[in-house]
Amino acid sequence: MRGPIAVSRSARTHLPAAGVAGPDRHGAGADARPTGGACRPGPAAGRTAGIRNIPADRRYPGARRNPLSDRSFGRTRTAVGADRIRNGGAAGRRARADPNRRTRSELAGTPATHPGRGRMGNRRNRLRRGVVMPSLPPLTLPDDQMRAAGHRGIELIIERMNAGELGPVLIRRSRRDLERDWDEPIPEHGQDLVGLLERLAADTLPSGMHSDHPRCFAFVPTSGNYPAVLADALAAAFLSVPGAWLVGSGPTQLELVTLRWLRELLGLDAGFGGLFVSGGSMANLTALTVARDSLLGGDLTGARAYCSTQAHPSIARALHIIGIGRDQLVVLPPDDRLRLDPARLAERIRQDRDAGLRPFLVVATVGTTSTGAVDPLEDLADICGRYGLWLHADGAFGAAAAATARGRRMTTGLNRVDSLTLDPHKWLFQPYELGCVLLRRPERLKETFAMARHFLDTGYLAVAESDGREPNLSDYGPQQTRGLRALKLWLSLKTFGANAFRDAIDQGIALAEHAATVIAHHPDLEPASEPGLGVVTFRYRPPGVAPGHDLDSFQAELADTVLKAGFAMITTTVVRGETVLRMCTINPRTSIRHVEDTLDHVAECGRTRAARINAAAAGPK
Repeated sequence: MRGPIAVSRSARTHLPAAGVAGPDRHGAGADARPTGGACRPGPAAGRTAGIRNIPADRRYPGARRNPLSDRSFGRTRTAVGADRIRNGGAAGRRARADPNRRTRSELAGTPATHPGRGRMGNRRNRLRRGVVMPSLPPLTLPDDQMRAAGHRGIELIIERMNAGELGPVLIRRSRRDLERDWDEPIPEHGQDLVGLLERLAADTLPSGMHSDHPRCFAFVPTSGNYPAVLADALAAAFLSVPGAWLVGSGPTQLELVTLRWLRELLGLDAGFGGLFVSGGSMANLTALTVARDSLLGGDLTGARAYCSTQAHPSIARALHIIGIGRDQLVVLPPDDRLRLDPARLAERIRQDRDAGLRPFLVVATVGTTSTGAVDPLEDLADICGRYGLWLHADGAFGAAAAATARGRRMTTGLNRVDSLTLDPHKWLFQPYELGCVLLRRPERLKETFAMARHFLDTGYLAVAESDGREPNLSDYGPQQTRGLRALKLWLSLKTFGANAFRDAIDQGIALAEHAATVIAHHPDLEPASEPGLGVVTFRYRPPGVAPGHDLDSFQAELADTVLKAGFAMITTTVVRGETVLRMCTINPRTSIRHVEDTLDHVAECGRTRAARINAAAAGPK
């Protein structure tokens, strides 16, 4: 694409500087009478036929006056001159100068009032001659393409969310299979967006576990919800960053409001506060970092932390990251209800203190992932208060149960912890990622994470410094740039209301209790633990199975058989040293029928497998 088209000296008389739209000298109120000799067309005169305006539907805001646009160059200098030639009379004489325009001598000594006018503007115009700008900015699609892709994307989302139990609960594909379909070179040229969306929705994205399937009982499934999906898209479109108040005041305030709602939903004291993070692992890491700094400072010598064997692996990982080694984490066996044993904990703390060690942290679990058990928070808070230890509650899975009256009775003592984590992308039914960390004294987050400013400050962020009244949430956690994760929970609560969430949580607890009742009365199934927060565990006890057969292996093989059948998805865990089957019933789209059908299917698969084992043991007849 060429640069500015040359215009003859005579044609340039009284033209405005490049990049500035001059007055219409031939419109209403302008004196356009020819004034003299014939016009001498310059080099551009023969090219004016090729000059055209950019259609309005192809302009982006500001394109008409953009001094760097190739079309703006042509329009601001050449096209105005061409208008003079076209409108200057049959003889093509020069148009009369604007009588209101001041001469160069009149302008001498007058400061420029527009950045594009005057000698500096002309100099900049010469420097810009090699710059070419497209009619649309880079990485921009026309409106019609964006709307078409948006409509198709919404259709695909609705189809996916309405699929329910029609499709399989799991689509398993090998890495070799996926590499064959997707291991391709980087595209040098763009492709149709609608086609790409359809390919993703039909092929790659469905590969894996469908955690919103009503018969998906594996791990801790989430259902997501439609307003939350739209919220994520909206936050991405607005590039919302609740980090510094200066750059994200609205998003920051929305996150603070959502945190307050969450605190009230769980019945926590008014002093609790925190921030949203990616998930439970990051929330645990954030809370334990504050615990370390608050109680140990920079000296980790002899430090000791305590949890039960039922704690989540993210606890050990977080402690490792903050410098607490494996030999500094004391893992205690649980009591007969699979909870952290207060008596055993207190005794071990006393022993370690007597040995000159420095106990500083107890990690309780609110809803263990294996069985849904809740550690006795009241007793643990008493022990931590007695010895001056930090009590952290990992409620990534189960803390949301405190939103209901039934769940609050099962989580007594939640108000007494020093820090708490929970994952709204689990039992508050949000799409991934959304975790949360709450502290009794949230200012300690800032004491830990904002301190880097004191010894590593280049001045780069000085303009965004907070005076304290308008908080910078990036000072309260490890992330500087933060996405607006809170928006999906905010929009979900606004759309459905808190009571709908309470009903969904209660339903998950009730389904686990109903499953336990069915198991207790089933001839081939037996309970492995009492039902916890939305979790039930059990074993298949095959009648007449060959003596000596490994029943632990049988449970694992049975779970795999159920999985391969595609009807439902369950997993295994270990309870009191035995491999057991496990179901998590918190999906709000799961009904009593889905639970009962799955248990019947497990029993049928178990009977089939037991018959094969017995036949193989009997040998050929």
